[in-house]
Amino acid sequence: MGAMAAGDPLVLGIETSCDETGVALVRGDDLLVDTTASSMDEHARFGGIIPEVASRAHLEAMIPTIQQAIGEADVDLSEVDAIAVTAGPGLVGPLTIGASAAKALAIGLGKPLYGVNHVIGHACVDQLVHGAFPDRVMALVVSGGHSSLLLVDDVATDVTELGSTLDDAAGEAFDKVGRLLGLPYPGGPHIDRLAREGDPTAIRFPRGLTAAKDQAKHAADFSFSGLKTAVARWVENEQDAGRPIPVADIAASFAEAVVDVLTAKTIAACRRHDVGTLVIGGGFSANSQLRAKAAERCAEAGIDLRIPPIRYCTDNGAMIAALGSAVVRAGVAPSALDIGVDSSMPLTTVSV
Repeated sequence: MGAMAAGDPLVLGIETSCDETGVALVRGDDLLVDTTASSMDEHARFGGIIPEVASRAHLEAMIPTIQQAIGEADVDLSEVDAIAVTAGPGLVGPLTIGASAAKALAIGLGKPLYGVNHVIGHACVDQLVHGAFPDRVMALVVSGGHSSLLLVDDVATDVTELGSTLDDAAGEAFDKVGRLLGLPYPGGPHIDRLAREGDPTAIRFPRGLTAAKDQAKHAADFSFSGLKTAVARWVENEQDAGRPIPVADIAASFAEAVVDVLTAKTIAACRRHDVGTLVIGGGFSANSQLRAKAAERCAEAGIDLRIPPIRYCTDNGAMIAALGSAVVRAGVAPSALDIGVDSSMPLTTVSV
């Protein structure tokens, strides 16, 4: 493979874990360009992501998106020092399209390939906005498919998974409750909007895995399936009684239950591990209730809170280029050109 250029490497990142085709260029911790093509509109009519539809959309968008990124950054492909691509977790079909494109580029350009972890990328992208992480940070990554609590001693080489969701992820629960309330897909943004109009104390929905008996085994784990079921039963009872459904109050009370659990467990983990900086990333970190509750509780606990702007919360190429850049600069060995993709890649694996 070709030698690295002097100074910080120029890394091309490709993200295709779900329905966004993301391509970005990063030099060090500086983002040159971040380009995304989304197939969300094609999935909305199905009420969820269809992997085959997403794969076809990635295939069609890949070359135009790469060309757009290179053009906007005003660089030549030959100037790229390394290729980073999401190797997992995610949907196998979409992951395979991205990995195939990255391998082709690596071979064609004679540059090293780095298959990196999508979830850790959601945390790492914050370095493009707020600078390098301190020696130890806590990362809460929350999205449609993940609710994970990570202890990060080195984002390129040393990540420990403290806990994760045992069933529905936070974003997944929002989409399911949105469907229950008759809201368009994806439900998360619509519940967020309605919640701002409702009373978060109107209904006391359950807080999963917060009972004393759960603390020993599941102190850092999350569970939102029971909460989703509780909302469904509450709505059914009101309908059976012939009462109108207070959608805004349900949205606000449901959102309050989710963000209460996420923030309480995360702050407790920060205290247990003596961590002074919390990074929140992933699609659900765009949620306004989560941002407000995290800011409030971090301020009370004396913890520095870092949440990237909303444009970096959803899946994007910048997060993969950022993690690729960190891995390259840490001197991690490149991936083999025959790496596979792993839909359930462990969160202790930063790169493969």
